[in-house]
Amino acid sequence: MTMPEPFYITTPIYYVNDVPHIGHAYTTIAADVLARWHRLIGEKVFFLTGLDEHGQKVQQAAAKAGIAPQAHCDQLAPQFQTLWQKLAISHDGFIRTTDAQHQTVVQRLLQKLYDAQLIYRAEYTGWYCTFDERFWTEKDVDNGLCPDCQRPVEQLGENNYFFRMGQFQQRLLDHLEANPSFIRPESRRNEVLGFLQKPLEDLSISRPKSRLSWGIELPFDADYVTYVWFDALVNYISGLEYLPPQPSVERLWPATVHLVGKDILTTHAVYWSTMLMALEIPLPHAIFAHGWWTVNGEKMSKSRGNVVDPYAVVDQFGADAFRYFLLREIPFGQDGDFSHESFIGRINSDLANGLGNLLSRTVTLIQRCCQGIVPSSHPSEVTELETELQAAAESLIQETMPHHVRRIEFNRTLEATWGLIQLGNQYIDKTAPWVLAKDPANAKRLQTVLFHAAETLRFLCLAAYPFMPNTAEEMARQLGLSHDFSQALLKNPIAWGDGGSGATVVKGKALFPRIETPAAQSPAKPHPEASTPASKDEDDLIGIQDFQNVELKVAKILAAERVPKSSKLLKLQVDLGTEQRQIVAGIGKKYSPEDIIGKTIVVVANLKPAKLMGVESQGMVLAAGDQEVQGLVTFEDVDIHPGTKVK
Repeated sequence: MTMPEPFYITTPIYYVNDVPHIGHAYTTIAADVLARWHRLIGEKVFFLTGLDEHGQKVQQAAAKAGIAPQAHCDQLAPQFQTLWQKLAISHDGFIRTTDAQHQTVVQRLLQKLYDAQLIYRAEYTGWYCTFDERFWTEKDVDNGLCPDCQRPVEQLGENNYFFRMGQFQQRLLDHLEANPSFIRPESRRNEVLGFLQKPLEDLSISRPKSRLSWGIELPFDADYVTYVWFDALVNYISGLEYLPPQPSVERLWPATVHLVGKDILTTHAVYWSTMLMALEIPLPHAIFAHGWWTVNGEKMSKSRGNVVDPYAVVDQFGADAFRYFLLREIPFGQDGDFSHESFIGRINSDLANGLGNLLSRTVTLIQRCCQGIVPSSHPSEVTELETELQAAAESLIQETMPHHVRRIEFNRTLEATWGLIQLGNQYIDKTAPWVLAKDPANAKRLQTVLFHAAETLRFLCLAAYPFMPNTAEEMARQLGLSHDFSQALLKNPIAWGDGGSGATVVKGKALFPRIETPAAQSPAKPHPEASTPASKDEDDLIGIQDFQNVELKVAKILAAERVPKSSKLLKLQVDLGTEQRQIVAGIGKKYSPEDIIGKTIVVVANLKPAKLMGVESQGMVLAAGDQEVQGLVTFEDVDIHPGTKVK
């Protein structure tokens, strides 16, 4: 029997001078999800992250603080290590480029390339950006500013050592052609191919100690230190020599996937790949470059004061809600926008109304109707509803999740998981166990229903664990399950009905309490006599933030009926992708209930619930008309998935 290949996943090593932000958290959470999933299915996982601690900015910051660079790094490193603990990151190794073992490996590989005449010394003149610690050519610089950070550059001329990167250009192109999935997603692969259409220049890999002393000394010239590329990138190899429980480059390399932000794609796809080729080391199986996050449509920056602080978000909303939002909101690989309103919307609709509601009502019903013991199912009482629920749960764990996780499609994995959550809530609504409990003759049917609800949650524990580990563990505790998530629980197929019956449930606090947000207050308008016509016009306008506060989503009408004693109101049941909602709409004079079932419409999804003629409405449909409705806003000629944002 052959052993499965180990799953070796890395994040970039983050610059120690940086303040941890949403980008750092995003990459690391994504890597953690992959690591946890592959452990669940029985693969040997090594998950590496860490810090890049050399360079001019560290040297300057330490000097300003009046301490040694190493002491400066030691003070800053915990800001990342503590954040990973708060975010439940399960890394197996944390590397720092100031580790003596790492520096030994870097010097050994540099010497190997120098001996092979793949590193040479030459004069170089260019525009240098201290902030980015890199040279730019004349054509790159515009108005004396760095094209990357827009800070002033200075012209420097000095002798440096260069890596003969250019001679590996065609070999790298051939590798990309032969391995289409080497760079992912496809759009990033095309960027790299475009970059390689121009001649590939050799790479400066040193800095003179007279200008930068805080770095790893070149083994063949004590007057120079190596630059970031031949220090930071080597961590992916060096870490394997001393961090795993059984250190072994041969056992763990090549890496299964490097997760990086798109801003450092070229560094990894070109610099790192050619370095490995020169060292005659196999390339990683894949490099996946994800997108950036904006905040309310704007690029994050300290000057704007809109940088998302992961510490603050976790302290206010919890780690699992943050993890869920980042990976559910957008396809991994694309750019995303973080807004407070969207985040709270996800917590309330998906986590509180969806998953939290399913767990709470199931545990409550088992306590109330079965003395807190998960009952057994009775084959004679199993209907099509139970068969459908079981099939959906087994398909999620055995087919859908493995397919999407291996393709690094986190949002699609979570969409499928919430599809099962929605089905579970619908199942309880349709079977109405609170009604069954009123008649002892329904005892077997009641037990069968509650058993299937509990089994659905047992499967959902396993599906949720990689994304929301704390939530999964709390679900298992309330369901009375003895799951040890550190074990390979999904190494073998799990069977419906082999683990939940007989367990004692324990009612706990709500998984995700709903977050109530104060209604927006309209600004007080000035007295009419103090207002000019121009200012009145301005008062009638709204800002972009006002519009962004309204969450518009695609919905599909599943059922419709008239509200008693009203000729105008219809009560709709609509599918929002991750949940089903009831909405009361004043469209009854234009439409009859049977006319609109199946229509794809637009709804306001973050409207506070309200009662119309005693019937609760959990949203609002969009329609055209002034005094009377003339028509619904619908999608007629295109198939759009319920839950899709409208913007």
